[in-house]
Amino acid sequence: MSKKRFAYVWDAIEDTPAQAENMKLRSALMMALKDHIARTGLSQSEAAKLLGVTQPRISDLIRGKSSESGRAVGAGRSEPAHC
Repeated sequence: MSKKRFAYVWDAIEDTPAQAENMKLRSALMMALKDHIARTGLSQSEAAKLLGVTQPRISDLIRGKSSESGRAVGAGRSEPAHC
């Protein structure tokens, strides 16, 4: 049996290329937000207020809980976050 290799984990676990691309973008967004929060020294409460979410959602983001984080910051929202 040959082993198939994937460039990204999302390509292996998502059903369609579109779903994989969506998850790649969400991952990139979550990492960028996490880095921004750390770089600017925002508290979780301050970041939550700026993003219009609760502090526990930001905590999920910081701890890498991706199943919650994508929704945590409103990935796919039509209005911009005010960071």
